[in-house]
Amino acid sequence: MKTLLLALSLALADESVQAQVAPSAVEAAAYTGLHMAAQKGDVAKIQRLVASGAPPNATDSHGRTPLHVATFARQRDAIRALVKAGADLNQLENDRYDVVTIASVADDEETLKVLLQLGASAKQVTSRYDGTALIAAAHLGHDGVVRQLIAAGAPLDHVNNLHWTAVIESIVLGDGGARHQATLKALIDAGANLQLADRSGQTPLALAKARGYPAMVSMLEKAGAR
Repeated sequence: MKTLLLALSLALADESVQAQVAPSAVEAAAYTGLHMAAQKGDVAKIQRLVASGAPPNATDSHGRTPLHVATFARQRDAIRALVKAGADLNQLENDRYDVVTIASVADDEETLKVLLQLGASAKQVTSRYDGTALIAAAHLGHDGVVRQLIAAGAPLDHVNNLHWTAVIESIVLGDGGARHQATLKALIDAGANLQLADRSGQTPLALAKARGYPAMVSMLEKAGAR
């Protein structure tokens, strides 16, 4: 059981990283208009282009809007300018990622904070896994991001199409280390359901035991998990 879970977690971790596609150097160099201004963080150019009629939600060949590009590039002033100009904070690109999930996967707490303050939703269903930003962040052990998303009302018990919750992903796709422990603690403290099982009927507690993560087992048992 432990060997099977490890193999599955490694495969899915690699696929998850590949699923989110930032603009390549070649793509970024070829950008024009708002996409180029967003990539470079050129607020003045964003303002000029929008004033002259440039559509703030235009997409590149991968479905990325200037706001997606600015988020990947951590250009927070550009993000603010684009949102003021009417950019859609919740639009999905071709791989079904929104800006909140992009910032969450990048462990970019500062950009995530800006996006949430501007009104981006932490509740969207995103990615090929029908997951959420919270599930993605829990998978990666981005505990600070997880706490921000929880505070923003992210659904604690959403079940993705792998039949996993954020709690389960923090265990089966984590390394059992300090950041995944902190992620699990944040979810427990927020009141996440600890009895929701995976597709094979394994609860978070059973999964933590199978992975050999005693600190997580202890946390779960103290919280009443079975």
